[in-house]
Formats: sequence, C-alpha cells, structure tokens
Amino acid sequence: MNRYGRRAFVLASGAAAVVRPASGQPMPSAPPAADLLARRLFFSAPDHGDAVLSPDGSKLAFLAPVDGVQNVWVAPVGDMPAAKALTKATDRDVFDRVWWPQDDRHIVYFRDRAGDENWQAHAVDIESGESRALSPEGARCFVQQVSARFPGELLLAHNQRDKSHFDLYRVNVASGESALVFENNAYADLFTDTRFRVPFGMRYREGGGWDMVKTQGQDAGKVYRAVPIDDRYCTELLAASDDGKYFYWLDSKGRESAAVVAEEVATGKQRVLVENRSADFSEPIFDPVKMTPIAASLIYTRRRWYPIDPSVAPDVDRIQASIDGDVTDFGLSNDRENWVIYAEPAQKPGRYFHYRRKDRKAVPLFSARAGLDEARLVKMEPVVIPTRGQLRLVSYLTRGVGSEMGQPGPMVMLVHDGPWTRVLPEFNPFHQWLANRGYNVLSVNFRGSTGFGKKIANAGDGEWGDKMQHDLLDAMEWANNERISDELRIAIAGAGYGGYAALMGGCLTPDRFACAIDFGGITDLVALSGTGPAYQKPLAPSLKVRMGADGTSEEGRRFLASRSPLTYVDRLKCPLLVAHGANDVRVPVAQSDAFVAAMQKNKQPVTYVVYGDEGHVFHRAVNRISLAAIAETFLAENLGGRAEPVGDALKDANLEFRAGRELIKGLG
Repeated sequence: MNRYGRRAFVLASGAAAVVRPASGQPMPSAPPAADLLARRLFFSAPDHGDAVLSPDGSKLAFLAPVDGVQNVWVAPVGDMPAAKALTKATDRDVFDRVWWPQDDRHIVYFRDRAGDENWQAHAVDIESGESRALSPEGARCFVQQVSARFPGELLLAHNQRDKSHFDLYRVNVASGESALVFENNAYADLFTDTRFRVPFGMRYREGGGWDMVKTQGQDAGKVYRAVPIDDRYCTELLAASDDGKYFYWLDSKGRESAAVVAEEVATGKQRVLVENRSADFSEPIFDPVKMTPIAASLIYTRRRWYPIDPSVAPDVDRIQASIDGDVTDFGLSNDRENWVIYAEPAQKPGRYFHYRRKDRKAVPLFSARAGLDEARLVKMEPVVIPTRGQLRLVSYLTRGVGSEMGQPGPMVMLVHDGPWTRVLPEFNPFHQWLANRGYNVLSVNFRGSTGFGKKIANAGDGEWGDKMQHDLLDAMEWANNERISDELRIAIAGAGYGGYAALMGGCLTPDRFACAIDFGGITDLVALSGTGPAYQKPLAPSLKVRMGADGTSEEGRRFLASRSPLTYVDRLKCPLLVAHGANDVRVPVAQSDAFVAAMQKNKQPVTYVVYGDEGHVFHRAVNRISLAAIAETFLAENLGGRAEPVGDALKDANLEFRAGRELIKGLG
C-alpha cells in the first residue's frame, strides 16, 4: 500500500523413488562449455543500479561501486563522465534504492548495520557532499511519501517509539528537522496523500482479509472498505491524485486478477483503467506531480506495458518497440519531458536509457553489469507446467551452457523466497551463474505465488510443505519427462522459504535429490511463530491464514510441527549445505543451529557456514562471492558441473564454518 517504501523493503509425496548410483561410482564429467565466467561478475555490486531522474530532469542519481562497495552517485544527464560519488561507504552496500525529495539538491538513501534491517535514512547534499541522518539509529525506517507540494521534505515512517508500529514524521532533508505527523498504535500500514495527510490505516482481521479504516475526523475508526480473504493478495490502495478527486487501486473485487481502478473520492464510483484475466497488473508508474497513473505492466510469462494516460501512450509504445528486451521500469521528470528507462535484453544484463520526448529517441546511458555485456549468457525461457492439482504454473528454465537439446543434464531447482512473491522474467544472476557452470536451472511459480490472480495465490493457504511442495515435484517430473534433467543429478536450493522447501524436499522425498542447499531457510515453524521482528506482529492474523495455523494452541503447534523440516531431519540422506546470516531478524540463525545440531546428533553429514555481519539478505559483496564459491564447489562435487577454483574467495569474508568444511573437498 505504501507507494514509496514498504514494498521496496517473507507433506510432499506421490513421486516414484529413484535408484541412485552405488557409493563410489564416478560422477559423470561436466559437459564441454564456453569459458568459465568469474563469479564476481554475478555477485559483486552492479556497475550501475536504480538510476533516478531529478525532478527537473537535469541530473541522474544512481548506485555504483566505490572500491567494490555500492554507493550513491550523481551525474548531469548529458554528461555521464562527470559522474561523482556522493557517499563513501566501505563496510557494506548502500540499500538498493534512492529518492529525490523534490528539491533537486538532495538524495535520500538507506543503510543498516550488519544485516539487522534497521534501515536508517540519510540525505546527501549533491553540491557540498555533506550527509546527515534523517531517522534514529536502531529503528527500521522507510520513505512513506514524497510530494511536489513540499520540495525538500518527505514523510518518513519508523518504529523507534514502538517496534510493532510505524509512526509518521515530516522531515526537512536539509536541516534534518523532524515533526511527528501520526502516532500509529493500531495499523499494519498507513495510507498518505500528496498533502501529507493520513486518511486511512490498514488493519488485518482475524480469519483473513483486511479493513481500510478511516484514521481522522469524526469518522475515525470506521471501516472505509472491507477486503475479504479471497481478495487480500490482489487488492491494494496505491495513491490519491494530487487534486484530491481520485483514489487509485489495484483491485480484484468481482474479477479473477488485479486491475488498475480509479475511484471517485466524492461518490465512491469506480472505473477500471486496465485489466486482464491472465495475471495481475502491477503498480502503475505515476505522474510525479499529479499522482495520476501513466502506465502499468502486466507480467504473465513476459512483461508488457499498457498505457493509461493517452497523452503519453505514443511514448510508451515507441519505447517498447525501439528498445531490445523487456522494459522493466521507467521514471519521469516533473514536466514529463525526460524519462530514464531500464530494460533487459533476453541474453544480456540490464541497461539504462535516457528518453527525451521532443527527440522521440532513447539514448543508452550505461549497463548494469558491463563485465557481462559480451559474455555468453543464456535465455531464460518461460515454460507453463501443469500440475496434479490442475494448475498451470508459469515457470522459468535456463539451460546449462554446453548442454544439448534433448539430452538430460544436471539440474538445480531454485525455489523463490517469500513465498508470496513470484519469479520474474528478468536477468537473474543465480540462473546465469549456474547455467554457466553447466546446470539447467528451473524456477517454479508454485501455488501461493503472487501475480497470477486469486486462484493461484489463495491455493497456497495452509499448504506449506504439502501442495506447495507437490508443485515443485510435479515440475521436476515435467523436466525429467522433457529430457531436460538427469533424474540422478538434481539439486534443490533456495533462500528463506526456498531454503525451507529445499529442506522439506531433502527430508520428505530423500531419494529424489542428489543434494540440497539451504540459505537462511526455516526449519521449525513452531519456533518461528514465536519469533521474528516486532513490526510483523500486526500481520499475525494474515500469517496464520497463510501458514494454516499459529503457535497459540496445541492443535496449531502440532500442525506446524507436521510441516517443519526439523520433524523429519532423520530422513535426510542427500548431502546438505546450510548457510545463514548471524543477524537474520526474519529467520533467526537459531533455526539453522537447531537443524544442524539434530543432524550431528544423528551423525548425518552436513556443511554449515554462518556469516557474522549479515542478515536475511547479504549486503557485502565479499560475502556473496565467498558463498557462491562454496556453493558451486559443493554442486560440482555432487552433480558433476563445473566450478571456478576457490582461490582466495573466502579470504576477506566474515564467515565461520560451524560444521563439515572438510566434506567439501574442493575448499581445501
């Protein structure tokens, strides 16, 4: 619901057993392939990221490395060689998004400490280079709203006062002065407009669904709109027009998928702007001054933009026709005359373009990863896979470099996190890295994934470790039948929920996978229900429906235990690699500690590595690169693919092997 912030900032059976090669049988050699690409090309900070135009359209803020660490840069739009670094972070990357607070003078960015995800806001003056903190240390903060009505100011939300709720503050970015706008004691989320008013708060209901509640005036506390459980994934209040006449929604009421809808504030009458049954529309790009929608994208297998504002429809169509690949995102100057566009060709890293409407031409700016521009990359193919549950799941396959069509090869099933997200048709460094090592890579938008309408999203409720896991197994059978995967050489891997799915796959179908990799995965749903950051507490009713139970009753605890990898740890047979950030607030490292301890008690082999200065997502390039080195060496020894020599990849990383380093022979 927050246009600028929170969005940017979580029992399988039925498959036949596979007979494995006898112990000691030699692993098939890796197929011949193109030159091995250095892992740093995939996991270092991008050369350029999140390019954003200044409100007047004359300058470009973007992220780029300084001595290997992602920092904030600025350049005149027509003079990229004049770019200069504004920040000098040396320990860990600046967060992946920056903002102009409508004054053409300051850029707002965020940093956390050692992966604790307490994102602190900072503003840097592009002329003096001076930075100042805009929010307190130790509080999680995000940008709630920027407005052309208030240049140099913005609304920030943070939870310093109450870790369970986010209060709103009006902040002057030049002085750092901050004034409380709304003390929040009841709502999971807040909705604001360009006048920095707070008309609504969002509150989850027991049993599912949520209410949009009026927060101010004589009607404070009254429900403005009740969203039923079936629509909760596909309905969201996005923005209010600057003139106060319209609210804009993603709305699935009375339809299968999310449409972009305009609602008249005075009458409540709604009008559909764009809709499609096959998939949900994404949040539109809004005019930065009027806060009216320009265009919205629809992603089923690929991404396509649909103009909403007729005055820019020719520009949107011209851009899509003239730029190679999918246009992933774009932003406009306040006068709409200058645009910055990000697009991804099918077999290249993403590229940024500057589009001037008067010239009707998109001029290249720079590549996201220039080191891969001439590399032999592989197209990420969309495939639609039928399941035993009569669902058709959009999935993505990247074939291993050197693999032959019609000849089965080793495969990594890479499971997405969330799980209430989706795999996108975009440059995916994990897919490309693994494909370069000779592996076919398959990622499935299993039930519970979002973006495909209500049926698939709601089909995941209560199905962790059960039907959601069945979908992965059905996709694996599809790959076997299509002669894509060698059924004796399949790995399952993922982070967060993906790590959970990897563990469930290894435990409940131990004869199906040659090895498994778990990055920060959930091992005990009972323990997880009593932990996690305080700001997730308002979401508890929704999480209970999604997961099928919570830990507040004996019955609920039994159910969660039945869906937990820790319950089945003794069944695990395949080699396992576990990695975790020591400061993970979403999935505490105690989850992996407990699982590995149980394996050691059972004398089951496991390799376990912990990163002391990371959380759920790794923000230090040296740590990402070291983990890739460990993982590809592990995969090479268990699937027979290729691996870049480890070399000094582990040297500068903040890691500790807590178990089983000796089990991966290639680590030395």
